[in-house]
Amino acid sequence: MQIALPFSFRDRRPGRVLPGFGLTGGFTLFYLCLIVLIPLSAIFLNTFTMSWEGFVKAATSERVMASYRLSFGAALIAAALNVVFGTLVAWVLERYEFTGKKLVDALVDLPFALPTAVAGIALTALYAPNGWIGSQLESLGLKVAFTPLGVVVAMTFIGLPFVVRTVQPVLQEADREFEEAAASLGANRLQIFLRVILPAILPALLTGFALAFARASGEYGSVIFIAGNMPMVSEITPLLIVTQLEQYDYAGATAIAMVMLLTAFIMLLAINLLQAWTRRRGLAEA
Repeated sequence: MQIALPFSFRDRRPGRVLPGFGLTGGFTLFYLCLIVLIPLSAIFLNTFTMSWEGFVKAATSERVMASYRLSFGAALIAAALNVVFGTLVAWVLERYEFTGKKLVDALVDLPFALPTAVAGIALTALYAPNGWIGSQLESLGLKVAFTPLGVVVAMTFIGLPFVVRTVQPVLQEADREFEEAAASLGANRLQIFLRVILPAILPALLTGFALAFARASGEYGSVIFIAGNMPMVSEITPLLIVTQLEQYDYAGATAIAMVMLLTAFIMLLAINLLQAWTRRRGLAEA
């Protein structure tokens, strides 16, 4: 005997693990639009009020191009330095036990918690010609503060945690049996690192590099104090945007901001692609 039911279980959608997804999803989209998308869309709307010739002229003037070269070039150098030294710091924190390890591990996150203006003032005090480190470098003929080199130092400081915190979990989860197997087969330490460890941490290194580069290219607070802010020499792009706004040149500021925004989108896309590649690689190895 078959009993007729008022509804069919086969027609029901499978239940979700977390109930109320429709409400929470709608609130999430509303919040993102209110906080992120609507303010960013104002840049696009202001840019559309300009002609193409005006936009190109404002975004590619000689002074603006010099700021691009400094901001992106210094960010690239700082991210590359952080890949090397950040990997070293992550390796030491993960593979060795020493007194004060927890303190060192906490200090890695200091650039996250420290106000950028405080970081800039501290770096300037250290690397100025009369500072503790700057005076020693000055005697060697090397000037850091108020030069493009100071911009690299500040960007390296704020970008280090991105590489360390990206590589450290990968080293923690890495299986040391492969290293021991390579050593038992006669591989030296350099060969073990290049052929066993580096391929495992390479996706994390690329992600950390992209994060550090993206963070450094838009940095403002910790750079303006040590950069010197000389046009065509040590003027970063975010400072140039502020300068244009102070001069009531909203069109020029919007054009430069548009270039920075597009660069941020490209970096975000690259980071997401790297993370997707990392997940696929992990699933393939599993």
